[in-house]
Amino acid sequence: MSNEATAAGSTTPATRDSAPNIAAYIDHTLLKPEASEAEVLKVCTEAAEYRFKSVCVNPVWVKTVHTALKGSGVLTCSVIGFPLGATPSDVKAFEARGAVLDGAEEIDMVINIAAARANDKGALVEDIAAVAQAVHDGGAILKVIIETALLTDDQKVLACEAAVEAGADFVKTSTGFNGGGATAGDVALMRRTVGPDLGVKASGGVRSLADAQAMIAAGATRIGASSGIAIVKGEQGLSAY
Repeated sequence: MSNEATAAGSTTPATRDSAPNIAAYIDHTLLKPEASEAEVLKVCTEAAEYRFKSVCVNPVWVKTVHTALKGSGVLTCSVIGFPLGATPSDVKAFEARGAVLDGAEEIDMVINIAAARANDKGALVEDIAAVAQAVHDGGAILKVIIETALLTDDQKVLACEAAVEAGADFVKTSTGFNGGGATAGDVALMRRTVGPDLGVKASGGVRSLADAQAMIAAGATRIGASSGIAIVKGEQGLSAY
């Protein structure tokens, strides 16, 4: 399992308030199902220009993104069981393995949300562990989306504990597709739960530099956003994804 500093890009607190350094936190994201190849390639060009941490896309675009980003230093990220999480664990693992083979260096999976709402920690651990093994076997890292908008605080804690137990590298707030997105309160709760050695990714609704800085102050080590350029420029983005 990667430690937080390695997974997050070794950003230090001294640089966290600086707009240019915010880019190193950002997974530049394009997850809308109707995205075209031209749009995907544009996101890759932007990520290389602004030196974002990764480009996050649906699995069908992983090969395209990995090729486009070669030599840029920007990572390729993909999503698994997205956006509902209501897929059998072995299918999620198969999907994750394929994405890693296609070039994904990071995988963001959606948990079994129903299991979290039922307080079934064992089912959550089993779900996450299956994907973690597939991802880690390929040398990639795993971020676990717990979908905070659909959970109580106790359920958020349970899901984060399950992610730690299952060997995940990050916990992540939201898909951006199922209700509300990231809040500083949720990020702080997740950080308290997982401790200092796991990454915490805030995603969904992070549209401005102020938003990003608030999430980092609360404990986030990664930001998922389609408004990465606006964030870096200190402007206001228009959409979550």
